[in-house]
Amino acid sequence: MIPGLSGDFVTQVFLLVAAGFMLLAVAMFYRAIVGPTTQDRVLAVNVLGTNTVIVLALLAVGLGEQSLVDIALVYALLNFLMAVAISKFTVERGDVL
Repeated sequence: MIPGLSGDFVTQVFLLVAAGFMLLAVAMFYRAIVGPTTQDRVLAVNVLGTNTVIVLALLAVGLGEQSLVDIALVYALLNFLMAVAISKFTVERGDVL
């Protein structure tokens, strides 16, 4: 730990950064719904999944809950599988990602 910084301050910083990522997730959720093309929607959903993993990891550090790291890892795996499945479905339909 950095000298002069209390553990409470570091925890608050992690929680504040997690809140900032949650605000960015709202913007990506808007893009996932409104996105003019399929590619915009797929990319927005992928960014939302990655954003969720980051928020879970920040909350794990900020709150001291190690179980959130496990949940983040499982969610990252599901996010990857979802991206592969959407890509496969889109290519089979004839669209190009």
